[in-house]
Amino acid sequence: MPLPAPLVFGSPACTPPLARAAVAVGNFDGVHLGHAAIASRLVAAAEVLGVPAVALTFDPHPASLLRPGLAPAPLTTPARRADLLLALGLDAVLVQPTDAAFVALSAEEFFARILRDRLGGVAFVEGQDFRFGAGRAGDVAMLAHLAAAEGATVEVVPAVRIGGETVSSSRLRTLLAAGDVAAAATLATAPYRLTGTVEPGARRGAGLGFPTANLGGIATLVPAAGVYAARARLAGDRPSRAWFPAAVNIGTSPTFETTTPTVEAHLVGFAGDCYGRVLDVDFLERLRETRRFGSVEELKSQLADDVARAVTIASGGPAPSRET
Repeated sequence: MPLPAPLVFGSPACTPPLARAAVAVGNFDGVHLGHAAIASRLVAAAEVLGVPAVALTFDPHPASLLRPGLAPAPLTTPARRADLLLALGLDAVLVQPTDAAFVALSAEEFFARILRDRLGGVAFVEGQDFRFGAGRAGDVAMLAHLAAAEGATVEVVPAVRIGGETVSSSRLRTLLAAGDVAAAATLATAPYRLTGTVEPGARRGAGLGFPTANLGGIATLVPAAGVYAARARLAGDRPSRAWFPAAVNIGTSPTFETTTPTVEAHLVGFAGDCYGRVLDVDFLERLRETRRFGSVEELKSQLADDVARAVTIASGGPAPSRET
């Protein structure tokens, strides 16, 4: 049965089928420092052989097909993941659409049909916990065996450990679920980002003097409820693609007794209508919990403090990632 062709980000010359390539396969969700270590070794291997460095990732996560309802919320959209991997020096990122036929491929079929025939893999770089094929039957030992039969090499990259613990996508999710976006950023290659479309809201922020952009259509994990310092930009703002300091509220508004959680960003220095536009929000630090205030004036005073702190943090925070 034919398999769907992957989407190609990066060099168009890396559109499959490829004659020869250095390949890393994985979900690469969150593009953390462990993924960066793999990317570094992949680029080095590709340079030695004079072949492109290519990452193969998946959309949706195979677990969403195998364990519907139990799959982890993604940390990155496919485009964001590709941008972050390309920023690490890769030539191309291939995003493989996953379906029932694809996840049913045995480890041997996956190697033969995808890694050998479609990608022309002559060198493979993977983490030590890499698994592939139906039932996750393939591991790095099997990959090395299959690759050796084709004259290809396999390099296994040790896990990256920070603070005595392995850096992983699961660890990032735990930190984000607790609202610790600053700690998550120290384990990743860029600040955590939410992307959504600006939708009409209740306009309470405008009435308080702090108009907000209400984000809808978010496809990735939303950090814990709270107020955050962030940077935000509207898609399509070229050539400058200006970043604005932002104060972001996630959750309900206890002072107004709302029960529907929202993600609302106040962009400092932005003026104009942004309804219907795509907004990127990069989270830098959690400022406080959401809470009920005794009066609207007390709330306005706190919002002014939140915005001032967000501006200070955004002005001194890590530079935006290099993707376009």
